[in-house]
Amino acid sequence: MHDDANPIAEIVKAQIASRFAGVDIWVFDLDNTLYPADSDLWPKIDERMTVYLSDLLGLDGLSSRALQKFYYQRYGTTLEGLMRDHQINPDHFLDFAHDIDRSSIKPDLGLAKAIGGLPGRRLILTNGSRDHAIKTTQHLGLDHLFEDVFDIVAAQLVPKPAPQVYEKFFDRHGIDPMRAAMFDDIARNLTVPFAHGMRTVLVTPRQGQTDHREAWETISQKPPNIDFVTDDLAGFVALISASLPRTQNP
Repeated sequence: MHDDANPIAEIVKAQIASRFAGVDIWVFDLDNTLYPADSDLWPKIDERMTVYLSDLLGLDGLSSRALQKFYYQRYGTTLEGLMRDHQINPDHFLDFAHDIDRSSIKPDLGLAKAIGGLPGRRLILTNGSRDHAIKTTQHLGLDHLFEDVFDIVAAQLVPKPAPQVYEKFFDRHGIDPMRAAMFDDIARNLTVPFAHGMRTVLVTPRQGQTDHREAWETISQKPPNIDFVTDDLAGFVALISASLPRTQNP
């Protein structure tokens, strides 16, 4: 992709330059997007949610796991199902689920340089908590690059891909979606952004990496709401910056 002598690379670069022209707002998902898909962070969070259900409902591990996955697929988050059926305290759940050891992830200097090279504003839009996003980006060495985090609490506990989440996000931060791009690891989370005119990038695991997404979250081919697919976020973001006119670069 970075080989200037490669005609295919030149075509891709031209496509990127055309599609991202005029973009100056860059929106990133957090989990399995800003950190590698084979990181152990999401499995740790996933396990904490299962434990929460087990403790709350007195279920065995397998039953708790099954219920958790049912809630996640049906409502978009385990939290939504628990609030509907069991009226739990959402703050307590979020604190418990994200109380994990993040020492396994290290600063990503390449990604920091790439994101830092993007012109304009940079924000995080996550179904997780603000505290989780801040602590995780601190470990990655990325926290200083983002203007703000729009989390599940800011979305009034409604998760992506619900349309109202994006509307609240646009309103809160004064975003013109026609001037914005979004990066996410789940294709359906990019449907509404694309419909609003945002450029969309699906971030996938590299070949050989463990994919912690659910089977129903993965795709076999690129749907029309996805502009680009990449398994190298840092490389792709750097290519975007390099493809933009100099007047659009920092």
